[in-house]
Amino acid sequence: MTIRHLKIFTAVVDAGGMSAAAKLLHISQPTVSQAVSELEKNYGVKLFERLSQKIYLTKEGELMLSFSRHILDSFEQMEEAMGQVAERPNLRVGCSVSVGTCMINDILDKAKERMPECFISVVVANSSDIERAILNNEVDLGIVEGILKSPDLAVTPVCEDELVLVCGRQHPLAGKELITLDMLEGEHYISRESGSTERNQLEKIFEDYGLHLKRTFCSTNTEAIKNAVICGRGIAIMSRRLVEKECMEGSMVVLPLEGPAVKRKIHFAVHKNKYLSANIKVMQEILEQDRDIL
Repeated sequence: MTIRHLKIFTAVVDAGGMSAAAKLLHISQPTVSQAVSELEKNYGVKLFERLSQKIYLTKEGELMLSFSRHILDSFEQMEEAMGQVAERPNLRVGCSVSVGTCMINDILDKAKERMPECFISVVVANSSDIERAILNNEVDLGIVEGILKSPDLAVTPVCEDELVLVCGRQHPLAGKELITLDMLEGEHYISRESGSTERNQLEKIFEDYGLHLKRTFCSTNTEAIKNAVICGRGIAIMSRRLVEKECMEGSMVVLPLEGPAVKRKIHFAVHKNKYLSANIKVMQEILEQDRDIL
């Protein structure tokens, strides 16, 4: 049984006969008769009584008609809705906090130029949450920093970010020309929540060295962390991109930590089985080619 069968059956009822339905649908009368016969055979009922060259709905036919009209109406609504979606495609983007704070608006402006018809929605969360959202098909793509662990992701690096250690301008370490790890022992520490990739590399260095910090402030909110640092609550590990404004204004200081810079990749990520629509490919091209926005 198909939508075509229901359309023919309903047309026979509305037109009052097989011949009239055939003319209405621009098909042959045997085709109409065959479709009705196939419906009757499929359900094991008679849909029409044929009396004096006229046809009349049976009780089974009346039941079929009530469902048929409902199904055809739903089908037409689906066709209309899907047509509208095709005309105005949607794209769900997930991005980590650093990307969502510093980069996503420039990316969206460029995307609007390239695909003005596309409605783009954005979710900003920590990288582990965005990774989970990609895997659960809650977003179509992710733009995230740090390490993504799932083997079910297709991950492409698009640019680099740097993790830095920061403090407020009144902090005792703010005026030092060089900060060694020993100088950080026992310092008050302001951190992101568990699961954030903000700490992965630099915090691991501290851990491997055996450095002990006093975690006095923990928040999921980047601005809360910045404000705590500025107010002298302690030191924090943050993306250099996130603190550029505060450092330029002088309210925050990047500490000159001994050793090489700690860099991390920002990635474009999709599920490895995800169908790459034209709009997803455009977003990937923007990230890989338009380096000026990154």
